Amino acid sequence: QPPRPCEDYWWEWKHCRGLRHAFHHYYAHGELPACGRWRDDYEACRAWERDRAAAAQEALCESERARVLERQKHAPVWTLRKSPPPDWYLPLDQDKPN
Repeated sequence: QPPRPCEDYWWEWKHCRGLRHAFHHYYAHGELPACGRWRDDYEACRAWERDRAAAAQEALCESERARVLERQKHAPVWTLRKSPPPDWYLPLDQDKPN
């Protein structure tokens, strides 16, 4: 059985090709999104379900692994605290002039 339902790959591909997503991606990254990977994953998923093709299974699993590694590549923006600051309950200094 594939890691996700094949319809998930189809909807990701349709979303990626949408005008709103393309505009946002171009604004954020300066280039149009590469949607071919979602289409390839959808076709591999269908081949895996239909023919039990080993090549399609390996291609789909490799794509999912690459997607997970890409997501883990970026470090968190904020450093996480173990406990709250010691003066967390004091009022903020919003009324003081700088």
